[in-house]
Amino acid sequence: MESLLVSISTVAIAEMGDRTQLLSLMLAAHYRRPWPILAGVVCATLVNHLLAGVIGIRLGRFLTPTMLDTVVGVSMIGMALWALKPDALKEDAARVSGANAFLATAVAFFIAEIGDKTQIATVALAAAYSNLFVVVAGTTAGMALANAPVVFLGKAFSDRLPLKAIHYVASGLFLLLGAVFLFRAVHRGF
Repeated sequence: MESLLVSISTVAIAEMGDRTQLLSLMLAAHYRRPWPILAGVVCATLVNHLLAGVIGIRLGRFLTPTMLDTVVGVSMIGMALWALKPDALKEDAARVSGANAFLATAVAFFIAEIGDKTQIATVALAAAYSNLFVVVAGTTAGMALANAPVVFLGKAFSDRLPLKAIHYVASGLFLLLGAVFLFRAVHRGF
């Protein structure tokens, strides 16, 4: 029970104000389909954190800070470019299918979560506790708890949100984060 509660609370707290919450808001404002988006977040997190847990248990000693910073930096720059991509669905967002919102969320969230602090926390928690499935269930529940309000508020305010400005701000933040992580990787040395 301790490993479950520690996993839920650690990840829920670590996720507050994280870039993946910004991604959840962007997706909710764009697709206006909260349930498929939340399902995409949960599925992507489950797969990502299961992989992180396995790494934490079996290969944690090979995960260097430089390697993590490089992967995070490159993925954030990719997210910055994705956020700037012109979107043909802007004017017709209300008619986007749930399957499209789910798939877009699952792929984007999985990529954004690579090297994220919650994924690193999952690696550490899996290394600390012997029950992989309890840790992954807890970290996934923590992500859902932290992102659900953002997804539903994003839907409620999506008509009032300036999507173009959100895309530019998100792109700028992703680019800045990518540059910081790549700088840290270079500074540490390969």
